[in-house]
Amino acid sequence: MLQTKQIQELLGNDKSLLDFSSPKIKKEQIIAPEKEMVDKVFMGSDRNNRVLGNLNRLYHSGHLAGTGYVSILPVDQGVEHSAAASFAKNPMYFDSENIVKLAMAAGCNGVASTLGVLGSVSRKYAHKIPFIVKLNHNELLTSPNTFDQILFGSVDQAYNMGAAGVGATIYFGSAESDRQIVEISKMFAYAHEKGLFTILWCYLRNSDFKKDKDYHASADLTGQANHLGVTIEADIIKQKLPETNGGYKALNSDGKKFGRYDERIYTELASDNPIDLARYQLMNNYAGRIPLINSGGASGKNDMAAAVRTAVVNKRAGGSGLILGRKAFQKPFEDGVSIIEAVQSVYLDQSITVA
Repeated sequence: MLQTKQIQELLGNDKSLLDFSSPKIKKEQIIAPEKEMVDKVFMGSDRNNRVLGNLNRLYHSGHLAGTGYVSILPVDQGVEHSAAASFAKNPMYFDSENIVKLAMAAGCNGVASTLGVLGSVSRKYAHKIPFIVKLNHNELLTSPNTFDQILFGSVDQAYNMGAAGVGATIYFGSAESDRQIVEISKMFAYAHEKGLFTILWCYLRNSDFKKDKDYHASADLTGQANHLGVTIEADIIKQKLPETNGGYKALNSDGKKFGRYDERIYTELASDNPIDLARYQLMNNYAGRIPLINSGGASGKNDMAAAVRTAVVNKRAGGSGLILGRKAFQKPFEDGVSIIEAVQSVYLDQSITVA
């Protein structure tokens, strides 16, 4: 685990993120993570006792147990990005057992992967670490490639293997999004009946979102995707860390009309500071009543520094943790463990607080 000074060194020129103290949306207006998140946030909801129990198990597993934060290893890229693209850098992860071993060695709260990966080792590990079965995927063998999330498994299969939760992706903004919203809404309702919690990957996909810049990671559009996600009762929202803002304005340029927005989301509710942008995402999760976890992103040259920065932004914004995969499993095993533990260090460091 990293000490505060090491975290500061990894942040480099972004060390000022630790001192940011003037968010547009004050911390008193959000529901920030705390030790007993399930009691604080979900106890008064319509989730049944079995869902509450599985959420409690997630929040009380791994190195972050009892902190109100989660660290999840997600490995569904063998389908989403092809096994060739995902595992060639580190072929040991073609073996599904090594995915679970990495999550356990790194002290993750849970491991999220495909039905096949988790099903292949469920009798050995489902009782040792919370399983989150990702039930839909983007299939990449159709030529030309199409981009749609289709079901690869069922809630009953996840339940029968002993999973604690299920996950799904919706490509908001895509031509297929209406079907996906209806499909996943029904799936989440049934998962709750069976006692499984739900995580939604709230992604944007539409070529119109690329204007003068790429707005697929803009705070305003991803924030609205989050708001749609909590509407279908996702228990946790997974979202990319915002990189920009102004998606609504860009899409309403040149005489075109897209959605509805108010300029105050850019002036009174957010600034250009990354913490402000992530907090606006969180506000769309019922002001944090539904937890926000951000993704770790693709693997690169300075993965530990990049992951630590993302964790700092997420935590200081009021988020609940990171779901980090490629930065870890595309490295040698021990290096992957170290990167995940570096992220966990941010959430364990009591000097790094909600802004």
